[in-house]
Amino acid sequence: MRLIDEQYTRTPFYGIRKMTRWLGEQGYAVNPKRIRRLMRQMGLEAIYRKPRLSVPGLGHRIYPYRLSGLQIDRPNQVWSSDITYIRLQQGFIYLVAVMDWFSRYVLAWEVSISLDTSFCLAALDWALRSGQPDIFNTDQGAQFTSEEFTGRLEAQGIDISMDGRVRATDNIFIERLWRTVKYEEVYLKEYLDVLEAVANLKRYFAFYNHERLHQALGYRTPAAIYFGREGYAGEGGKGGMLRVAGVGDRRS
Repeated sequence: MRLIDEQYTRTPFYGIRKMTRWLGEQGYAVNPKRIRRLMRQMGLEAIYRKPRLSVPGLGHRIYPYRLSGLQIDRPNQVWSSDITYIRLQQGFIYLVAVMDWFSRYVLAWEVSISLDTSFCLAALDWALRSGQPDIFNTDQGAQFTSEEFTGRLEAQGIDISMDGRVRATDNIFIERLWRTVKYEEVYLKEYLDVLEAVANLKRYFAFYNHERLHQALGYRTPAAIYFGREGYAGEGGKGGMLRVAGVGDRRS
């Protein structure tokens, strides 16, 4: 699963056949049935440029994409959220983040061992403590189209935007965030368990927000852009809740 995750991040257009062939070239005797099972378990699908970790819920309302042609020129104009897969030495977890598009600042993040809606709601609630956007953009997954999630946004008067079904670029900045997190943090380490993953992700997001210089931001940090000043020294994004079914929540 580790190799599949890394190769998929590099080549998200690889389907079952190409992934099986690539693994065979690396010396792994695997068959397409096993690769199909593992990719489904990880939520990976070649049609999409990202892991398809959430699928539309039956009867859930789908909102139009509102960012086409929109000039984004200030913080809290557009926020977005998405889910990705994070590997452990044994097993995996899911990571959700809420990002401000203009500054690339990660406002909140949470992890979960399952794809329930609650960890997405927890991240949203943490992000809303920092303010609120004009528009909130997500994919069409069941977590984000649920009445609980959309209702939370509508109650705040926030316009809801959703990606097209096969439009990889509709949520491009958070897609780039996942790539950065994986290449600069996840792939360099071997998280033993969920607690270790949460601790390392917490440190990384603090670095990402307050120390990592972004070329697209004029070699400034996301925090400097989001808060409008260079000297801000707050914590790196709110959240980091560990949600383990049957065990209870633990704040990192």
